[in-house]
Amino acid sequence: MPSPSPSRSRHRAGPALFAGAAAVAGLLLAGLPATSQAADQTSCRPDGLYQTPGVDVPYCSVYDADGREKMGADHPRRVIGYFTGWRTGKDGKPAYLASDIPWDKITHINYAFAHVDGSNKLSVGGDGPNNPATGMTWPGVSGAEMDPQLPYKGHFNQLTKFKKQHPNVKTMISVGGWAETGGYFADDGSRVNSGGFYSMATNADGSVNTAGIETFANSSVDFIRKYGFSGVDIDYEYPTSMKDTGNPLDWSFANARRAGLVKGYAVLMKTLREKLDRAGAADGKHYLLSVAAPSSGYLLRGMETFQVQKYLDYVNIMSYDLHGAWNEHVGPNASLFDDGKDSELAGAGVYTTSQYGGIGYLNTDWAYHYFRGSMPSGRINIGLPYYTRGFKNVTGGTNGLWGKAAATTCPAGSGLTKCGDGAVGIDNLWHDLDDNGKESPAGSNPMWHAKNLEKGIVGDYVTDYGFPANTALTGTYARNYSSTLVAPWLWNAEKKVFLSTEDEQSVKAKADYVVDRGIGGTMIWELAGDYAWNASKGQYGPGTTLTDTMYQTFKSATPYGAKRATTTLPTEALNVDVEFGQFPLGDSNYPIGPKLKITNNTRTTLPGGTEFQFDYATSAPGNAKDQSGWGTSVVRSDHTGGNVGGLKGDYHRVSLKLPAWQSLAPGASTTVDFVYYLPVSTPSNWTVTFGGKSYALAGDLARGTTTVEPGTTPTPDPTESGGTGGNTGGGSCTNPAWNTATEYGSGSTVSQDGHNWKAKWWTKGEKPGTTGEWGVWQDLGAC
Repeated sequence: MPSPSPSRSRHRAGPALFAGAAAVAGLLLAGLPATSQAADQTSCRPDGLYQTPGVDVPYCSVYDADGREKMGADHPRRVIGYFTGWRTGKDGKPAYLASDIPWDKITHINYAFAHVDGSNKLSVGGDGPNNPATGMTWPGVSGAEMDPQLPYKGHFNQLTKFKKQHPNVKTMISVGGWAETGGYFADDGSRVNSGGFYSMATNADGSVNTAGIETFANSSVDFIRKYGFSGVDIDYEYPTSMKDTGNPLDWSFANARRAGLVKGYAVLMKTLREKLDRAGAADGKHYLLSVAAPSSGYLLRGMETFQVQKYLDYVNIMSYDLHGAWNEHVGPNASLFDDGKDSELAGAGVYTTSQYGGIGYLNTDWAYHYFRGSMPSGRINIGLPYYTRGFKNVTGGTNGLWGKAAATTCPAGSGLTKCGDGAVGIDNLWHDLDDNGKESPAGSNPMWHAKNLEKGIVGDYVTDYGFPANTALTGTYARNYSSTLVAPWLWNAEKKVFLSTEDEQSVKAKADYVVDRGIGGTMIWELAGDYAWNASKGQYGPGTTLTDTMYQTFKSATPYGAKRATTTLPTEALNVDVEFGQFPLGDSNYPIGPKLKITNNTRTTLPGGTEFQFDYATSAPGNAKDQSGWGTSVVRSDHTGGNVGGLKGDYHRVSLKLPAWQSLAPGASTTVDFVYYLPVSTPSNWTVTFGGKSYALAGDLARGTTTVEPGTTPTPDPTESGGTGGNTGGGSCTNPAWNTATEYGSGSTVSQDGHNWKAKWWTKGEKPGTTGEWGVWQDLGAC
């Protein structure tokens, strides 16, 4: 697979074991038997979410009986806003405080950032009046008054104060980020290169640092209890085996550990999940665990199958920084779809090499489908940037789009020898400084500044950023929009400046996309970039326009998708483990060639001819195969061909069979050499079929399944039909059998695979059970 440059993200100073005595007592006082707690709570567990063995996790404090998060009547979808700790106003630049957050329009707040300190503990630095998180105050600022009942001040006091007024809003402590993944900022503002996540989770020889992980996880529980947070958000950028990725300041200790980063990440997330589950059981409330995950196919290629998804309540995709000044290719920061013209992908042969299936992988839709392969749509949130990315001296393209902006020199400390010519000056308001104290060119601005540029306005705030009061703009910043990409941008033809933006049109289109596909919601980096028109000043300033757009779109939306599978699976599951592992590292990992290890943990021998089926994401083309003689074939594809305008379905379904001459005894394992060509997350929705019956796998953690030992009497199972149409329900279904050639109007009912189905709208040729819960066919249940 080609190696597009690693995406940049999240800069520190810019864009860049029992149920608790109280809980049991409460159940007894309510007249309910204490033994009912586990069953009741388990009914609220989201599909696919790992539950710590032996712990009665209080899922129902956060989730409903369908496993959907409870966020308030007008919030069926998440709106997660990152709130940063450094926009305090103390540096003479505009402040963004907790009182500025649109609390009634959002569902979660992620505080950015805490870090991993030198002793492997979660920290925001030492207490004191200059600590914005726990000690700073804002005398005289309306809304920033401290809650005197709390033992801490700063942003944390404010977040707790406002959360009391808005109890449906959850707050998360985010750890890491671009600048504090491999180090942290000391109290004096200097960066300490401690190794951060890299050394806390992985030793120098690539082994897992279990002691460091244990220390960090324990400190995380202590931290959220102390400051009243709802959970932990891990922004580890990045645990990938691809060399020279993440912050160049971290490469010296990250590169040496590349072979062990994915394993360390998995142990870290499993440990955090179990510590949070135990704490939640003791405290009577479920604590959330999330991550900020990359969207770049390059980074994800080095993260194996992102095995941590089962430990997460949800994943927030950083579906931005898809193009920027780390290379010369001029494109959108966060396009929703591919248009088949991405110059970076075209240059790498992605559109013309048949193995890739013409799938462009630098867009939000591709990243969403990557994670959809292993998670219900409702446990996924797509990222939206409230900041720009930009280039100068652009040549070619259409009003700059897909042009080139090659730089002659790269910023000091960037680690790059060839980079793009990033926008500077008035086109780079939220800039970082390089190692020499010079402005790092990135074209990064809050959206309110971009709106002023679009309208030809020089805002009165520019003096706060070092520009003279009489600053004048050169050229005109004309707005452009691609409906195929769902991406707006500003093009200054005189200056040859390209600024990728977001506005009401693009955000509304992305919000509609979230609703249509049953996605959990959106994540915003960062709230301070939103805009509103200030009539008294005649300029745009910080506001809530984009967040309001999402809220208005989401407030009457249907509930998000809570099921991972799009076809009916067996309810009986076997304890057969499947694991993709032994991935070649880094640039050696193409084509992607792991080994699939199957372990039989039942008491029954699996005979030769046993069939395994699973789904993998349409983020990769439907050409997966094995090199071990198992006859792997793709038996169903929800999407074929390129992905201009979006991938049309979620899964490819694969079948492979234990060779006729090979059986798998209890406790035995076997391996299969696999090959596929673009990254996918952990394959899911497994079935194993032998003796005339199909079973699910316990490791899929699907709701409603019961782990059993294989029976001795073969029982036909109607949930896995190999036919192209017709009723396989044994004659008990009275609705007419579905036919691939028949046209069905809205409200039509048919039978297929032992279930009755109802068409939501006109359809022809779409087989019931393959269109997903948000597709045309509604499952009316077994017949």
